[in-house]
Amino acid sequence: MNDSIFDAAPVLAASPLGKRTSWPNHYDARLLYPIARAPLRAALGIAGQPVFSGADLWTAYELSWLNPRGKPQAAIAHILMPCESAYLIESKSLKLYLGSFADTRFPDADAVRERIERNLSAALWHESDTRMPAVVRLIAPEAFDRQAVQEMDGLLLDRLDIECDAYDAPAPQLLTAAFDEQPVQETLTSRLLKSNCPVTGQPDWASVQIRYDGPQINQAGLLRYLVSFRRHSEFHEHCIERIFMDIWTRCRPARLTVYARYTRRGGIDINPWRTSHPGPLPPGARTARQ
Repeated sequence: MNDSIFDAAPVLAASPLGKRTSWPNHYDARLLYPIARAPLRAALGIAGQPVFSGADLWTAYELSWLNPRGKPQAAIAHILMPCESAYLIESKSLKLYLGSFADTRFPDADAVRERIERNLSAALWHESDTRMPAVVRLIAPEAFDRQAVQEMDGLLLDRLDIECDAYDAPAPQLLTAAFDEQPVQETLTSRLLKSNCPVTGQPDWASVQIRYDGPQINQAGLLRYLVSFRRHSEFHEHCIERIFMDIWTRCRPARLTVYARYTRRGGIDINPWRTSHPGPLPPGARTARQ
């Protein structure tokens, strides 16, 4: 088994995304393709430590391997990647990496889980000390029917009958808040977030939840702002960081959490979660569209 991740920090142009690739037959950790977070965050005006913490919560539905007797095994993998890591993982590379387990024998599910955790942690902290490792939880087939399907809680912005005309790029100027009124605590949701892959142009569909304490955000403006991502090209993780930073800067909440659940592509969904304050992880239940 080849357990070496990579030889040099890669760039997006060399990633497998948007290219024809052959399906791997055996486990190979070198298939993981990390992308540095810092340059992407610099475009959002983030230098050094962000004002948020959080995680990228992935679900992989197509994980399989062989047991010592060669019998195929199956599981769903819940993967937590800390957003404090130096790198994120390009999604197609994770699909290829997990696919490489299919014809490889492992002693048991724990060995698979430990291998994925070790490889992802190394990729997330390339050439630096691993401070917050990836965490992997495998769901066995006998527990599949206990996986919850649940919509995000909160007041649905989509109920508003508004006119939308901004689609080409995020429009933070649409965000306003009532700074001269009493602060509020609100949880707002929408199923209308759409952006596009920056390499392939494929659509990425998501539900988003915004929890905040502070000046009340104008709901119509917030919904129009979310719709303005419709033709925007950016990775899931940085769309959510952009939303967080735009609300943080324009609306000045005292506390803010932004959480999105994107529909799966290639048997994997990605669910970024960013928060200004310590708190529990969001529920892992998938939405109906996932």
